[in-house]
Amino acid sequence: MFRGSSFHNLDAKGRLIIPARFRDVLKQSSVMGVMISKMDGALFCYSFEQWHKIEERILNLAVKSENMRRFRRIFIGGAFDCPIDRQGRILIPPTLRQYAGLNKEIVLVGVMDHFEIWSQSNWVAEGDRFENDLKNEDVRNEIAALGL
Repeated sequence: MFRGSSFHNLDAKGRLIIPARFRDVLKQSSVMGVMISKMDGALFCYSFEQWHKIEERILNLAVKSENMRRFRRIFIGGAFDCPIDRQGRILIPPTLRQYAGLNKEIVLVGVMDHFEIWSQSNWVAEGDRFENDLKNEDVRNEIAALGL
């Protein structure tokens, strides 16, 4: 599973070195690489095997609401497969870098079944939103239900 967060830099070509702890998780898949899509102002990265499971679940949805059609169109249609090169890097496509506001300094965040790539400014804003969420009693109760 992907866990933890760390700060990294993109090179001039938009390549990112995947940390060894994340590469170790990805090595459990048959193909070294990630599928990257966009959501919440960040990039969501999945192993190819995990991505296949997501596609199957989405494909098998009985309800095809307008919102879900739009989600499929953007999340699946906007995804890119990004192989990991011999130096442990992925090339993030320009359209995805632009969407997430990625320049040089970025944050990688492990979220169990996937990891996310955030610009530092978007990550700080997400942290602020989380702090505001914690002021909401319903949110605190949801977290407490997890035993935390």
